[in-house]
Amino acid sequence: MTKKLGFGLMRLPLINPEDDASIDLEQVKQMVDLFMSKGFTYFDTAIMYCGFASQRAAKEALVDRYPRESFTLATKLHSNFCHSFEDRDRIFNEQLEQTGAGYFDYYLLHGIKASSYPQYEQFDCFNWLAEKKRSGLVRHIGFSFHDTPDLLDQILAEHPEMEFVQMQLNYLDWESDWIQSRAVYETAVKHGKPVVVMEPVKGGTLAKLPEEAETLLKAANPELSIPSWGIRFAASQENVWMVLSGMSTLAQMQDNLSYMEEFQPMTADEIALTRKAAEIINRQVAVACTGCSYCTDGCPMHIAIPKYFSLYNEDMRENLKEKGWTANYSNYDKLTLHHGRASSCLACGQCESVCPQHLPIISLMKEVSAHFDR
Repeated sequence: MTKKLGFGLMRLPLINPEDDASIDLEQVKQMVDLFMSKGFTYFDTAIMYCGFASQRAAKEALVDRYPRESFTLATKLHSNFCHSFEDRDRIFNEQLEQTGAGYFDYYLLHGIKASSYPQYEQFDCFNWLAEKKRSGLVRHIGFSFHDTPDLLDQILAEHPEMEFVQMQLNYLDWESDWIQSRAVYETAVKHGKPVVVMEPVKGGTLAKLPEEAETLLKAANPELSIPSWGIRFAASQENVWMVLSGMSTLAQMQDNLSYMEEFQPMTADEIALTRKAAEIINRQVAVACTGCSYCTDGCPMHIAIPKYFSLYNEDMRENLKEKGWTANYSNYDKLTLHHGRASSCLACGQCESVCPQHLPIISLMKEVSAHFDR
């Protein structure tokens, strides 16, 4: 039986928290070794992960150190970098060079949504990817998805050759009117496509819960960590084949392995508790940002958008009327030494065009600025 936990190489440990490319390779090697020693073999990377350094990190920490057939590696073609027919092979060949993998076990068209689907069609990326499979350079083909059930239904009807769908799924987004995790998942099931889950802990949102929600889950099982509820919820869905976890410390790796090595699906009572926890969280999360950082690479003012949202969310959970000031004001000022302030936003819209969560970032930056730029 395939072990359901995959190592997502998007949020790797860093030497310098202000530099997404400063990957702590020695710690990553320890994490890879532990992961492999427990029988887990699935690794997921992409072009822009970790400040464009993730694929090379995969080579150094994994590919150069283990026999090629002992692990499986997934990477992706993103529409942001593909603007011609020639770009497809150029990017693919660069990925082969950066990872040293020789071939990819899984290759995905990255982050498909209504705005990018026409571009993938324009450059015939689905047929191109199928040809890569026929040539042996890719073993399994699929795509990651950030949009509505109707669009997914259309894509899978038009491209039945796609073998799997990667989607955002967690207990907070399961009944969300915006993300629609359950409805998107059920569409994949309808087409008989296995699901790879991304964001099971929603970029850390489900790792640090409001006190009321944490108390609820800890009372049910004091031995389980809070993040485990998110990963176990995703893995408990019958058609989910793999759950990616963006583990950024060895301790997080150890925790995930502790309950996924001999995974047991959630009981009905446990699933009911996640619904209650989601209701509590939804009352307190100001900005549903997952910290993927897709928005930051093209920001002309170099605004640390996800970091500012994280600070803002923390403050919105505080009783600011009583405290008046929190350490997050100092943390914000420290970040602005190296990044543009929230008030620097030019409202150019590039961030909103690539946000998988479809957040109204421009207006939210105004809220963040009103809060911190005093």
